[in-house]
Amino acid sequence: MSRPLRHVVILGGGSAGWLTAALLAADHDSASPTGLRVTLIESPDVPTIGVGEGTWPTMRDTLRRVGVSETDFVRACDATFKQGSKFARWTHDRADDHYHHPFVLPQGYHDADLVAGWMRHGDVPFDRLVSFQPQLCDAGRAPKQFGTPEYAAVANYAYHLDAAKLGLFLRAHCTQRLGVRLVSDHVEGVDVHDSGDIAALRTRAHGAIDGDLFVDCTGLRALLIGQHYGVEKTACGDVLFNDRALALQVRYPNADTPIACQTISTAQANGWIWDIGLSARRGVGHVYSSAHTDADAVEAMLQRYIADTGGADCEVIARQSLSFEPGYRRRSWHRNCVAIGLSSGFVEPLEASSLVLVELAATMLSDQLPATRETMDTVAARFNDTFAYRWARVVEFLKLHYVLSHRDDSAYWRDHRDAARMPARLAELLALWRHQAPSRYDLPRVDEVFPSASWQYILYGMGFRPDTRATTRRASDAGRAEAAFREASDLARRMIPALPSHRELIDHIHTRGLSPV
Repeated sequence: MSRPLRHVVILGGGSAGWLTAALLAADHDSASPTGLRVTLIESPDVPTIGVGEGTWPTMRDTLRRVGVSETDFVRACDATFKQGSKFARWTHDRADDHYHHPFVLPQGYHDADLVAGWMRHGDVPFDRLVSFQPQLCDAGRAPKQFGTPEYAAVANYAYHLDAAKLGLFLRAHCTQRLGVRLVSDHVEGVDVHDSGDIAALRTRAHGAIDGDLFVDCTGLRALLIGQHYGVEKTACGDVLFNDRALALQVRYPNADTPIACQTISTAQANGWIWDIGLSARRGVGHVYSSAHTDADAVEAMLQRYIADTGGADCEVIARQSLSFEPGYRRRSWHRNCVAIGLSSGFVEPLEASSLVLVELAATMLSDQLPATRETMDTVAARFNDTFAYRWARVVEFLKLHYVLSHRDDSAYWRDHRDAARMPARLAELLALWRHQAPSRYDLPRVDEVFPSASWQYILYGMGFRPDTRATTRRASDAGRAEAAFREASDLARRMIPALPSHRELIDHIHTRGLSPV
């Protein structure tokens, strides 16, 4: 007899837990008596980490899918708009060293050999030649106008947000509108069936809470997938060295301070600093390798950066020190338990891969939710294959930023370029890309976390130059490429005066809101 899956129990709140709960409840009609039951157990004793403040454009689809108003979200989560990332001092330790990884595809990306065309333009930066979005960010322009409806865009965008407030916002939405049951309690044990499946979670005040599927969103503690089941991690510390972070919240000096339109990542001697502009403050943090430096040096460097970028009077209103071991679970789904978020893995904050992997995992779980226990193992195997692939590609993509650097001011950067520390597949691709640009043939899955355009932005932004004798095979591509470059330039010229500043749009949303879709 088949055993239907009727009740999903999520252990842990925060961004991962509440995003998962929202997608499951919205997709499977938990507000209805006949819908899927979703219970989230959140311990009042365990605070969330709450420093993942950057997202990918997928977050727009996720929030719209669960029925959230973009206006309400921006107001409640101190959210702003993110149009990509700007990397400073990653190639050389110079003030003029920077490039962009925008969210807009290069103009004419699927129609022309843009790389060959760019090579004919000498020293013109790749990002600025092929895309209008770096110019928008440099000019401080928002990605939409006052009258653009919720979730619609003039230029593709994601969000910067207060992760702790996102969890609280989604908790209210889930419990008040989507039918999710919240149990505020501490889990003290796990009951199991004879088969080895989890039968129930034993709580301090509410007793045993049984379920058919259990989602581990307990963060780095990994209470179910790690502590209970002992599923091991694939360690990445030999490839990506960073294992510590100091995160600060910094108040703006005044209410009309411009808000950055992108995450700013500035390389340092033994790590890098992120700088994220929210509506009322900045999130600034230094991620670093404890094998190459210490906390005191990082504190001094971070304070110097804040003074240089915001003035000596910038007020630090909160701080948090974090430690982590870079790696990911060899299996995220084991028996009737699936890990989502930090319990599944974490490599480092670069390129905001953490929250997007939460979204992708929660979306796949909801889309592929098994109807019965008998079909669960098939779905789990597919899920594990998908995320083993995704984690490996994320590690390679992040490593790309380090191996292309020419910085020689510390052992940190020299160690990153050590051939023995490079994933074999990445080494093969770099050899191939000396003769042809990254393409869909190199990244064959339709739902790659980082598509080939992203690899091109990083490669060519950091000074990688292909062999000019092998960059084009069609003479007609020269004209197409030049037309694409002109179009990108024309779009920037027209958009900059037509779009409000980022601060103006955020203020407009807080006072008047956006038009519904």
